[in-house]
Amino acid sequence: MEFTTNYYENEYAQFWITDGILYFKYRPNVVIDLTVAHRIVADRIQMQNEKSYPILCDIRGVVDSDKAARDYLAQSGSVLAKAVGIVTNQSVSFIMTSFYLKICKPSVPTIIFTDESLALAFLETYK
Repeated sequence: MEFTTNYYENEYAQFWITDGILYFKYRPNVVIDLTVAHRIVADRIQMQNEKSYPILCDIRGVVDSDKAARDYLAQSGSVLAKAVGIVTNQSVSFIMTSFYLKICKPSVPTIIFTDESLALAFLETYK
C-alpha cells in the first residue's frame, strides 16, 4: 500500500496523524505474534518519516498476543514515540496490560486508559 503523510492502513491496524498526535487503532479480532508486531512497527515507522510523535494506541481490537510480540512492542515499538497512551475498554485486558508494562518497562512514558479523552490529554503534554 502507498503511504501518505496523514493516513495508512494494513490488515492489522489503521494509522493517522491529527494535530501532532499519531493515532494507531488495531482492527477488530487481531492476534499479534512476532511477525505481526514487526509489520506493525515497520509500517508505523515508515509512515512517520523519521519524525517522533506522541502515540494514541487503541488496543480494543486485539484479542490475543504472544510473549515475543509483547516484548518486541514494549521495546522496538517505542521507536519514534515521544509517549504512548494505550486505550482499552476491557477490565481483563486493562489488568493484563498494566501488569505487562510493569514487567517490560517501555522506553518512553506509557500509560493505560479506558477513556480516550484522558489518553489524549496525557499525550498533549508531549507534542
